[in-house]
Amino acid sequence: MSHDHFVVRHLPDEQRYALIDTAEGDREVGQEGYIDLEVDGRTHRMLVHTGVSEEYGGQGLASFLVRQVIDDIVSQGHLIVPICPYVVAWLPKHPEYAEHVVKATPAHLQAMNERRVE
Repeated sequence: MSHDHFVVRHLPDEQRYALIDTAEGDREVGQEGYIDLEVDGRTHRMLVHTGVSEEYGGQGLASFLVRQVIDDIVSQGHLIVPICPYVVAWLPKHPEYAEHVVKATPAHLQAMNERRVE
């Protein structure tokens, strides 16, 4: 399925990425929420919530969104900490990202609980 009229925009002030349908007047149809934690001078980006509007389900858009988000994280030199169940299930199917993934530690979970993103 073609995703030509969808784009992902990073909204750092809101700690999320938005999935936009440009064919529908830049309508936001999904998001990936995150929390950053600095560890030894490096950003660990915890992906905590993936969501796509129900009416857009079944089009592979969650996978499209996660790939765009992860590519952005990697391009910034950050590490990925999968928390969201969708991302946890998605990453093993894409081993090309394995070197950029860090398993959640107690410090990650504490930071997530202190700065909850929904």
